[in-house]
Amino acid sequence: MSSARSPDVSSRDPYELDRLAEELATRESRTPSGSHRPNGSFEDEEELSAAARDLPIYAPLSHDDPHLSAETFDVEQFLLSRAYTSLPDLRTELRDYLAALKEELVKLINDDYEAFISLSTDLRGEGTRLEALKQPLADLRARILESRKTLQEIQDETKEKLDRRAAIREEKAFLHSLLKISESITRLESLLLISSPEDEDKEPTAVAGLPLASRTDTDADDRGRGSRAKHIARVAAEYTQLLYHVSRARIEPCAFIDESQWRVDRIKSTLSSDLDHLFASTLSALVGGKEHNGRPSKVSEIEKSKLYADVTECLRTYDVLGLWRDAEDVIRREVVRDFVKKTIYPGALTAPRSPIVPHTPLPVTGRTSSPAPPQTASLPPRTPYTPFTAFASKQNPFEFALRADTSASSSSLASAAILDETDDPLAALYNTILRFVDRDVRRIMEIAEAVCVKSGSRTRAGAQNRDQEEEPGFEIMANVVWAEIGRALMDELGSVIFAAGKPDEFRKHHETTQAFVRALEFLAPSVASVEAVRRHIVFAAFERRWQLPVYFQLRWKEIVARLEEALAMTRLERTPTKALAPFVTPQAAAVFDAVRACWSAEVFIPDLGARFWRFTLQILSRYKTWLDKSLPPLEPPPKVAAAVAAERVGATAGTAATARASTPVPTEAASAESIAADEALLQQFATAITDIKAMEAQVMKLWREELSAVLPDGTSNEAEQGVPPEDALKHALSKLTALVPTLVNQIVLILSRRGCDALLSMRSIPSQFRAMSASKRMPTEPSYFVSLIFKHTKAFFAIQAVDGPGAALKAELLRPIAEDVFELVTQRYIFFLAAMKKTEESLRKLKKGKRTAYSLFGAAAGAREDDGRGDEEKIRTQMILDVDAFGREAESLGVAVNENAAYRSLVEMARSGLTDDS
Repeated sequence: MSSARSPDVSSRDPYELDRLAEELATRESRTPSGSHRPNGSFEDEEELSAAARDLPIYAPLSHDDPHLSAETFDVEQFLLSRAYTSLPDLRTELRDYLAALKEELVKLINDDYEAFISLSTDLRGEGTRLEALKQPLADLRARILESRKTLQEIQDETKEKLDRRAAIREEKAFLHSLLKISESITRLESLLLISSPEDEDKEPTAVAGLPLASRTDTDADDRGRGSRAKHIARVAAEYTQLLYHVSRARIEPCAFIDESQWRVDRIKSTLSSDLDHLFASTLSALVGGKEHNGRPSKVSEIEKSKLYADVTECLRTYDVLGLWRDAEDVIRREVVRDFVKKTIYPGALTAPRSPIVPHTPLPVTGRTSSPAPPQTASLPPRTPYTPFTAFASKQNPFEFALRADTSASSSSLASAAILDETDDPLAALYNTILRFVDRDVRRIMEIAEAVCVKSGSRTRAGAQNRDQEEEPGFEIMANVVWAEIGRALMDELGSVIFAAGKPDEFRKHHETTQAFVRALEFLAPSVASVEAVRRHIVFAAFERRWQLPVYFQLRWKEIVARLEEALAMTRLERTPTKALAPFVTPQAAAVFDAVRACWSAEVFIPDLGARFWRFTLQILSRYKTWLDKSLPPLEPPPKVAAAVAAERVGATAGTAATARASTPVPTEAASAESIAADEALLQQFATAITDIKAMEAQVMKLWREELSAVLPDGTSNEAEQGVPPEDALKHALSKLTALVPTLVNQIVLILSRRGCDALLSMRSIPSQFRAMSASKRMPTEPSYFVSLIFKHTKAFFAIQAVDGPGAALKAELLRPIAEDVFELVTQRYIFFLAAMKKTEESLRKLKKGKRTAYSLFGAAAGAREDDGRGDEEKIRTQMILDVDAFGREAESLGVAVNENAAYRSLVEMARSGLTDDS
């Protein structure tokens, strides 16, 4: 681009329009990035818009100019906007615009001049008219203010009268309420036979004894128990209304209410006393079967239904009055406490049982019999533990119709779940308690539950008393039945039931007690009652009495003692007995027995699931430590890996010989001592692998069948860290199974070494055929050593034998081990064959060098040369037979020989002959 030049006036293009056009074209086609201008400056980063590149348009001054219509006139901006105009031209333009403005102003004045002049003429005389209009407005305003004042006085007077009338109405309503309270108190005192203050003043001695005699002498009362229950219900309803009116009257201080409060309290105590007496007598007649005169008699079904109707009426009254705890106290005192004292005492478990029904050796009907599993190890037949399902429930105990009417019969209710009390005095005691609760208390609990559900007292009182500790409604199961029974069991029999010194008895007592608690909960009238039992303070104290950590320590010592006794011998020895199957060593069987013992029905307790789970993982870790100590010394892993890698190199004869150059080649057969040592190592390695595989299978089977159902989620520390229990178990087992590849490599190394020892005999094949050169018969059978190559492998897997160390591993490890052994032996075979070929080639060259150029006996020399070639053909044929037989032996073990590159190289080498023809 040419440099900038000043305009040349004398030239044909004084303004250099061509150059400007070229620069404009260049600017339009340039990239966004900055480029160098001819004058040495840098262009902007953004392209100019099309409007900016256009030539300026001349716009004359007008009212629409933004600079002239702005609030503040900016001279600089205005001059910049007219930069293309010279100052004289701009002055001329401004003078022209000023003349135009003056002309427009004059025209505007001339258009509106007539209206402007007539404005003052039109308003002449309007002041007088405005004054005339102003005079009546003041008078009107004064009248309005006077009327407003009068209306305000009337309104205030009316409001005052209405307020006095409202106050009088409230006082009248309050007086009516006080009259109702007085009448209600008087009526309640008359219904309850309580002497009023006026009667006490008139006849203090005669009336004083009348209410007590009337309330206590039931024979003189001509009303029956049912009418008395209805009478008490009527009194309770009246008392409830009284409490309502008293609460309304206490909004303001009232002396009458304060003076009458002692009468209200006396009515409450009298009503509560009469209700307790009636409820207690009804329960006594219902449970004890006694008449009012104390003579025992059997209660008929009709009488029992009437008694239950009275119980229902009494419970309704208690619920209306909110005296739920008083009703529970009556039930505790009249029904439960006497039974608990007679049944639960220190010698209850040793007392002789009543021989009313002799015991027969019949199976328990409540349990389903199943075929006994076979005996394993030292443990009895196992039953998978399922928490709290010791009873066969025919129906859901909480799905029943809450019946409070008198027509419902007790025979329609389901009976209690009974424990198996064979040779178990504690279960017999629990059955006695369950029968009592089912017979005497269950119907009362169901009636109380029905009353609470129907009245909605729990919901209503719960919303009012959220801050109070006492829960509304009847909780007979929690506050009466369980509180008395649980406290008596802890106080009287706690030293026997909760004693952890004898683990077997402790676990039996724990299982029996938990089953009893669940059976007792089955008798509860609702799920809410069960939850109330579990929240009760006695239930929490009862659960804390179980010394579960002590029991676990005792079981831990038992299991660990047996396990350590078995693991004391750190040597892998196969035990020839089928009692340990699928294990082959007593140590592995002892480890699995220890794991299984932790979860057996005779040891496991659900509350100790986390501890037994950690103990299981510790046992598996202990077995891994024992294996590390018991296994014989292994060859260093780098040496084993290098040997296996070198043996598996698939290459031709030359490369194979080079690869095996660094590996020691056996020059003589192994001794009997080394063979015996190898057999012992194979025995130990196979034993370890068999036990590890069996341990993994048996532990995972135990997990699937029992542990996964028994062990809840989040029991172990691993679960708290985000590791599920199954993953933690697999991780523990993976530490055991990690030993298997190393042991398999050791087995492969030993078996391949024994196979290579058998190959040493092939080096004598050329000398044998040359010694029998007189024989013209070609070989037709493979050499004897071919059958010996896989002899130890077959013996290891009990092929064509009665038993072998790896018989149990045949299905899983036969093919991989055979393939590895075949690979190593094939590489060694190639090495020997290559060495033999080199030796024969050297001998041939030596013989050829000694042969003279001319011989008198040339024909004889040619004959000997032909015999040498015949021997080589026999040797080559024998090699081919041996290699084919070697492949067939490997195929019989499941090896795919045709897919093996080393074997294909071996076949080609065997068929190529010993020497190169030249």
